[in-house]
Amino acid sequence: MPSLEQTCECGGSGELSAPRLRHDTPERAGLDPGELHHLVQDVHGLTAGERPWAPGAVLVAGRGPVVAVEEASGWAVRYASYDPGTDEGLELAGRTRVPMTRDTPFDLASLTKLFTAVAAVQQIERGTLGIDARVGAYLPDFAAAAAHGTTVRELLTHTSGMRPELPLYDCADDEGRLALLRAEPPVGVPGTYCYSDLNFLLLQHVLERVTGRGLDTLVHDGITRPLGMAATRFGPCPGAAATEDQRIPWAKAERGMLRGVVHDENAWSLGGVAGHAGLFSTGQDLAVFCRALLGGGAYGTARVLGPDFVDLLLTPPGLGFALDQPWFMGELAGRGAAGHTGFTGTSLVLDRATDTFLILLANTVHPRRRPPDSGPRARAATRVARAVRGS
Repeated sequence: MPSLEQTCECGGSGELSAPRLRHDTPERAGLDPGELHHLVQDVHGLTAGERPWAPGAVLVAGRGPVVAVEEASGWAVRYASYDPGTDEGLELAGRTRVPMTRDTPFDLASLTKLFTAVAAVQQIERGTLGIDARVGAYLPDFAAAAAHGTTVRELLTHTSGMRPELPLYDCADDEGRLALLRAEPPVGVPGTYCYSDLNFLLLQHVLERVTGRGLDTLVHDGITRPLGMAATRFGPCPGAAATEDQRIPWAKAERGMLRGVVHDENAWSLGGVAGHAGLFSTGQDLAVFCRALLGGGAYGTARVLGPDFVDLLLTPPGLGFALDQPWFMGELAGRGAAGHTGFTGTSLVLDRATDTFLILLANTVHPRRRPPDSGPRARAATRVARAVRGS
């Protein structure tokens, strides 16, 4: 496989630019075609049958600047509703089902946190945000976090002690939701890991306070627009894969079958733009996001982070990104692989040691949420790891 230096091209300014993605064979990517063939078969198997792992999925995998696999399987919309009596989805007639395509957008759920983390590190790079600064220095009105000395680093690493979530969706209005968040103190021991959506909701407020701009604007202007990720945005997104027939008691709100609006109840109650959830994107766009980080923060003629700040983002314990987690990274875990999963069925992994990336997007909560099963994600990542070793 050619090196990145060999594939760089000159931008309009005459400076070398980072390589853009191109579609090519597994061999050109330095990947074993047999393993990738099995990977594609595996994903098609995940969407088959009466009770599939997911009704539909999109797979994108590659190495270096090469996309070696891009595959869609199953249905973006398969069910009209969920029947709790039979514990089955009410299937749409064949002609009214919506097939999955390679450019189908997905509700990213917690993959949104990765974009919030990049937006935060951009402000750290610019000197407008201190990674070890106290949240109270930026948000003195968030009295509980201020009183406990919560820091920006603790928010980014889920070590603030905040509980996993708050029922913001039960509040009558935005003022009530804001008051609840402002008054919420850490309940755990600061410095101890506890995954929490509240960390990234607080981080959103910090970013919006220090920049004077909304998170949606920060993500668009600082990440998706320069990288050309035109399909990545906060909702609504009418053409997205369907998620859940969201009803109490299995969900937290009565909303019916959801498509193109955020699945997460707290993000929905906040208008769809939240630090922990709310973005929609495609496999193609997420491949660009992965390639930019693997390329030291650059893609084409755009640079969204300097290499040292990509290192900061992806060095243990990781800022927003989970590192070396075999439960969803399989055999890619071990040498600094980074990524995340989303409750709706989304996931991505990028591995700087092998210069590989894997995106597996699925609507596993369609027609209703089930106990999470990341075994298929781990097996897909293991296929990619073995494709590298077998190349």
